[in-house]
Amino acid sequence: MSDKQIAQKLIELVGGKENIISVQNCMTRCRLELKDYSKVKIDDLKKAEAVLGVVQAEGQLQVIYGPGKVNKVTTEVKALLGNNIALGDEAIKATKERLNAKNDTKIKNALKKLGSIFIPLIPLFVSCGLVLAVNNIAGVYFGDAYKLTTAAQIIGLIGNGVFAILPVLVGVNAAKEFGSQMPMMGGVLGGILSSQALSGIVLFGKELTPGRGGIISVILVVLLACFIEKSLRKVVPDVLDLFVTPLLTLTISALVALLVLQPVGGFISDSIGVIVAQTVASDNIIVSVISGTISGALFLPLVMTGMHQALTPIHADLIANVGYTVLLPILATAGMAQVGATIAVYRKTKNERLKKTAKNGLVPGFLGIGEPLIYGVTLPLGKPFVAACLGAGVGGAVMAFFKVGAVAMGVSGLPLALLIADGKMLVFLAGVLASYAAGYLFTELIGFDDPVD
Repeated sequence: MSDKQIAQKLIELVGGKENIISVQNCMTRCRLELKDYSKVKIDDLKKAEAVLGVVQAEGQLQVIYGPGKVNKVTTEVKALLGNNIALGDEAIKATKERLNAKNDTKIKNALKKLGSIFIPLIPLFVSCGLVLAVNNIAGVYFGDAYKLTTAAQIIGLIGNGVFAILPVLVGVNAAKEFGSQMPMMGGVLGGILSSQALSGIVLFGKELTPGRGGIISVILVVLLACFIEKSLRKVVPDVLDLFVTPLLTLTISALVALLVLQPVGGFISDSIGVIVAQTVASDNIIVSVISGTISGALFLPLVMTGMHQALTPIHADLIANVGYTVLLPILATAGMAQVGATIAVYRKTKNERLKKTAKNGLVPGFLGIGEPLIYGVTLPLGKPFVAACLGAGVGGAVMAFFKVGAVAMGVSGLPLALLIADGKMLVFLAGVLASYAAGYLFTELIGFDDPVD
């Protein structure tokens, strides 16, 4: 079937054009908001050409086509719908408003906002991380002779580009997410908290520390600034708003940040560092391995509750303060074990449709895009999903044992090898293979009920 025919079939199976309110897509899914979800022929949709899985979540019908394919199908769907529905940013905004009112707890909404602060920065994390990885690998293999060269210094400068101004970037994005009408104010506050001028200021007998509390301090002060800004706009006369609101917001927020929020953020940041150091990064191998096992095994269930959003600033904070995050390679094993489990399903199933779904999802799975495998294969079958979580525990233990860290975030699967710190790429690949093998073996041991069409 052509992409247009696939789109036509999709529209037909979800109740026709008149039943569709909005359509959009992410990396792997065509996301549809519908008027009446009871009109969806869900079983037929799951069996439709090119469909890897169907999920109804967050008030949407999400049809998984996989990377690349989803863009083409969604484009055809929009073309067929014409002007009958809301599209683009307008539709996205309306969908978010309805979702916030309809479902999700306050905690989940807060975590989504937290994660959204970093989403626009992911391409920068990846690009700068890859540059740093090249520099680090060259430094490991060529030693100090390379590190002192002009080339190494320039490459390092480029690689550290996003991290050098990360407090400013996070401040701007946080202000946008928290509803500020002055998002650049967040950047200014981030700049103040990371300014080297702080080291020359003594407050209550203690010299202030530039960047203390890292990203966490910035988010806290921006949250306060947005509250102050909104409160002031309710009482400040319109004629004075342009001058009074920014002045008071900046002054009060900066003072409270230096007196209270930066120390609090520093305590939280230091505590996170201590927890990581005492668990997955512990010198006690037993503690490290157990922590890695638990973290890897529980990551996907955490993702399915939406609680994983809280880990994004932790990764960013570790990268900014330590230079790498040991959590990311451990958590990435969850997707890797899904690959192993899917290979086992592919070998054992007699169901041609399931076999095709598994086969089509494996290439994206190797590249770190696990949704087609999770929602199209392991989760619907049940037992392979559990087996994959157990396999991730094995992979997480390997990553923790060898203290594998990533210099940036934003990618997973095999591409993550390019971001591994301290020249441990081969060790990382050993952890990848362990995850594949464990996911496969646990699926073989536990088995699954082969579906019959």
